[in-house]
Amino acid sequence: MTRRLIVSYLSVTVFVLIVLEIPLGVFVASLQRERLEADLQRDAMVLATIYEDALDNNAPYSFEPAEDYAERTGGRVVVTDAAGISIVDTEAPLNRDFSTRGEVAAALAGLSERPATRFSETLGREILYVAVPVASGGVVHGAVRITFDPEAVNASVRGYWRGLAAIGGVVLAAVALIGWIIARSVTKPLTAMHDAAVAAGAGDLSVRIDPGEAPPEVADLARAFNSMAGRLQASMERQRAFVADASHELRTPLTALRLRLENIDAGLVGGSDDVAAAIAETERLAELVGQLLVIARTEGHTMPVGPVNLSAVVGARAELWAALAEERNVAVTTDVQASVEVMAVDGGVDQILDNLLSNAIAVSPAGTTIEVVVRSGAGSAEIEVADRGPGLAEEARERAFDRFWRGDASKEGTGLGLAIVRDLAVASGGSAALHARPGGGLRAVVTLRASGA
Repeated sequence: MTRRLIVSYLSVTVFVLIVLEIPLGVFVASLQRERLEADLQRDAMVLATIYEDALDNNAPYSFEPAEDYAERTGGRVVVTDAAGISIVDTEAPLNRDFSTRGEVAAALAGLSERPATRFSETLGREILYVAVPVASGGVVHGAVRITFDPEAVNASVRGYWRGLAAIGGVVLAAVALIGWIIARSVTKPLTAMHDAAVAAGAGDLSVRIDPGEAPPEVADLARAFNSMAGRLQASMERQRAFVADASHELRTPLTALRLRLENIDAGLVGGSDDVAAAIAETERLAELVGQLLVIARTEGHTMPVGPVNLSAVVGARAELWAALAEERNVAVTTDVQASVEVMAVDGGVDQILDNLLSNAIAVSPAGTTIEVVVRSGAGSAEIEVADRGPGLAEEARERAFDRFWRGDASKEGTGLGLAIVRDLAVASGGSAALHARPGGGLRAVVTLRASGA
């Protein structure tokens, strides 16, 4: 990826250089050529003015102006009379007929044409020339022709092109270096992310990526990967702990059930009593498996939530459990506001109440009352189940939601009830907590989002 980024930077830079430098080079070359032609035209006219008096009056004339100009510029100056015969030539003998030269003939005809180029058969190279008439009062007395080797201008133009190419090379080298630095800053975390993804795919979920000074988008991606890896690691650890705890908890009733069945098969004990005990162990296994399935359903999954009439569900479940509570001389009272709706997973409120009421009945002394209260607040609602049991110490209340935790191991139970309450509350977007009840006992409070909040 680093190579592709650098190539893309260089491609854009080359395009920009072409768009900028080529028109600039063409413009400069054209400007220098026009400037040379304008200078030749002006110089020829100046020389024509110098030799005008001599040709008009048949007066003596000097070679010095033409020779000085030729020495200073490297050009060739030819001055002819009205017949086209050279009277001044800085590079060849005099008295040569130049009237056959097109530019000289045009000048002798009184025309002053723009400078032009042509290939000289005599010199064997291209020349730049200009010819102007030497005239006064409308009478042409001769012509001045200046020829110039354009190679000096061409060399200057080539030097300018070489300068532009050198600038372009420096720019490309700078862009390549800067592009490599930028590309490395972008691809380094991506490479680290690739390596981390490979490691995570191989099972190492502890791997993390340091965003460093990566661009914001890449840094956000690295942080998202770290968050995902962290959640996966936590989920895997919870799954391993869940499997270990479930295996441990299932082993005891399975062992007891196997022993009961082996005793029945061997005829070592009374059949009816062992059958009843085996059935009890089977029921315990069924309850344990059912609760494990509930936890497995909520573990690491986003469950759909929908509106639930909390008032109706609480009223129905409290009435159902009141009959069992009466057998133990425990009363169940309700204080429920009408038409309170919350958002919860399907069947979640029913299971939350079943577990809370089951626990409360199990610990409530005879002659006490379990209070079920529903409160509605701003954007949320609370279910409170309060008993007059022995309660729990603060440390025990913090651990009570752990799976398979039981405050009194001598009592029946799977230790999953409160864990299920918490998982269902969290899956519904709420929370669960235990508080000491003034005067003794425990208050279990589940908070759920109000419908429409």
